[in-house]
Amino acid sequence: MDIQLTNSRTRRKEPFRPIDPGNVRMYVCGPTVYDRAHMGNARSAVVFDMVFRLLREVYGAGHVTYVRNFTDVDDKINARSMETGEPISDLTARTAQWYLDDMGAIGVLEPDHMPRATQYIGQMVTMIEGLIEAGHAYAADGHVLFSVESFERYGALSGRSVDDMIAGARVEVAPYKRNPMDFVLWKPSDPEVPGWDSPWGRGRPGWHIECSAMAEDLLWRAPLEAGRLSDAALGQPHVFDIHGGGGDLAFPHHENEIAQSCCANHSEVMANVWLHNEMLQVEGRKMSKSLGNFFTVRDLLDQGVPGEVIRFVMLSTHYRKPMDWTAEKVEQATATLRKWRGLIDGAEAGAVPEPVLAAVADDLNTAGAIAELHRLASVGDVAGLAAGGQLLGLLGADQGAWAESGVDLTGLADRLAAVRAAAMESKDFSEVDRLKAALVEAGVEVRMSKAGVELLPGAGFDASKLEGL
Repeated sequence: MDIQLTNSRTRRKEPFRPIDPGNVRMYVCGPTVYDRAHMGNARSAVVFDMVFRLLREVYGAGHVTYVRNFTDVDDKINARSMETGEPISDLTARTAQWYLDDMGAIGVLEPDHMPRATQYIGQMVTMIEGLIEAGHAYAADGHVLFSVESFERYGALSGRSVDDMIAGARVEVAPYKRNPMDFVLWKPSDPEVPGWDSPWGRGRPGWHIECSAMAEDLLWRAPLEAGRLSDAALGQPHVFDIHGGGGDLAFPHHENEIAQSCCANHSEVMANVWLHNEMLQVEGRKMSKSLGNFFTVRDLLDQGVPGEVIRFVMLSTHYRKPMDWTAEKVEQATATLRKWRGLIDGAEAGAVPEPVLAAVADDLNTAGAIAELHRLASVGDVAGLAAGGQLLGLLGADQGAWAESGVDLTGLADRLAAVRAAAMESKDFSEVDRLKAALVEAGVEVRMSKAGVELLPGAGFDASKLEGL
């Protein structure tokens, strides 16, 4: 199966050709761990989980290496620790586990490696020393800064001019900078914040250097030392296959990563393919705390929205388009998954149907794959439906507890239909209203038409509230 991906580096959709099909390597920028993961974090995690699943399906699970980092040294973390009094190590350990729990709830597989920045300080210092020696960085006032002028391809990924980048990055004006665009590789630490000894004094790394150091160590140096790199990989030293993240990271984070890595490793590129997902909206508006529409994955889970439903909604929009989260989509996803789970109950998954795999392989067209699942459901191909759903991280046996209501909604629908028919004769609709109100209170969508009554458990469905009906 050929895979097509839209490469941000070349700005076109192109065939994916891994350096070594026997060891496909991918790095994705993970979260800064100081709070719960919001829905934008979750979208990126789901998108690159789909890339991971696709690569494993095409090349084999044992032939893919996926790295996603945790940023556990950051000024936001320091500020949260000072605000709450919680030790930084406790704060980052707790919130990293929150992230893993919440992503697991929406079907995100754990990567092969999940490095924490604080575990790679030594590698960062070594990389920074090499950049200074090569003339790409300089020390000033306890800081070390990357000299943007030393890398002529700076801005190629984002396609921005230096003037645009200065305006867009809200660059920090500082007396120790030679150029406003120069960015921090190392900065001094006060006694109250984390710090490590270095040739430039006690300090901590800038944000961008951590990903360069960890990607180099886990996707090049470690497999090199273990003898796991093929001749093809050795022919492209220090380069890996895919680097991904949210579209908001393309500049400056990914631009800076490329500059550091290429200069430190004397390579033409850092990764052959760059993938970026678009952002998330809520009911057509940008998600923000000021608009009151900011929520986390845990907020939804605690409100009774199943993780599988959250994933389905996210996969219903192409990753390169803004995703609009709406209550209507949640209801539709809930109804669809309940229907599909009813169809596949007791069925064994077959091979992934070729049209489903082809859709995902076509630049992660998960919406097209879902359309194919609807077709499989309509023709009764339950084995194909189960297998195709599982490729998308849906319909797994460990995900379906939420759909097991334990209540015969068909019987309740028949009862409501009979009560309504009697009310049409007596003109007394009080019992109809009572039953309908109880169903709605329990999270059931009530649809009444000339054809009959249909009851659909929605998000937040609580079967216990129907006891006694």
